[in-house]
Amino acid sequence: MTILKQILDTKRREVADRKAAVSVQMLESSPYFDQPANSLSARLRAQPGVIAEFKRKSPSKGMIHPNADPADVTGAYARAGAAGVSVLTDGPYFGGSLADLQVARLAVDIPVLRKEFIVDEYQIIEAKSYGADLILLIAAALDPKEVRAFSDLAHSLGLEVLLELHETAELDHIAPDIALIGVNNRNLKTFETTLDTSRELAKHLPLEKVWVAESGLHNPGDLVELQDVGYRGFLIGEALMKSGDPGAACGRFTEVLG
Repeated sequence: MTILKQILDTKRREVADRKAAVSVQMLESSPYFDQPANSLSARLRAQPGVIAEFKRKSPSKGMIHPNADPADVTGAYARAGAAGVSVLTDGPYFGGSLADLQVARLAVDIPVLRKEFIVDEYQIIEAKSYGADLILLIAAALDPKEVRAFSDLAHSLGLEVLLELHETAELDHIAPDIALIGVNNRNLKTFETTLDTSRELAKHLPLEKVWVAESGLHNPGDLVELQDVGYRGFLIGEALMKSGDPGAACGRFTEVLG
């Protein structure tokens, strides 16, 4: 069994439990349902930027920053010039929670991405109810029909969608109304990482989309190189969270973008 399949199986059980505990009607009563979302795609079209990620651990690296506080870290990211923040809400594999998402929403006024393995429309409604501005959809976890249905629901709620690809075979998942296309340099089946994935897929991505490079970005020079081939956003987590000062680390990445 691949790591991705293991995560998805766990996620489906988890979502079933949450649906039994909290109704859609309860989620829709959140004050965030009446608030317009911040557009990450608009920010990145205007200026290339870093999407700085908050996470405590990962399946590939284990514990990274187990005691990190989401308000402190995301606030530091915003002050360092991040275009947006990404918050892992998966508990078993990444040490995150919806509470982290809500805390981050209260801490920053830049776009907030719910980083999650979305397998059910319920999770999209959750994202809106906890203050997210956009969601992640992973092509390796969904078929093209599911991507279109999930993105339609997200857009109806005012959320943007970041569609994540990691190979050319997934290009058929791109829907016309999805503005943000992410390329994950980490293979979700083996968790091996190479920037060659972003370089190769750049040859095939629609020019009208906003391209986001994800994972494996360990030094500012990586951003400069990928910006030169068309990327406007750079999702960085491990390199920031493992540093002693995530905000300062974020600043070293943001300052090279122009």
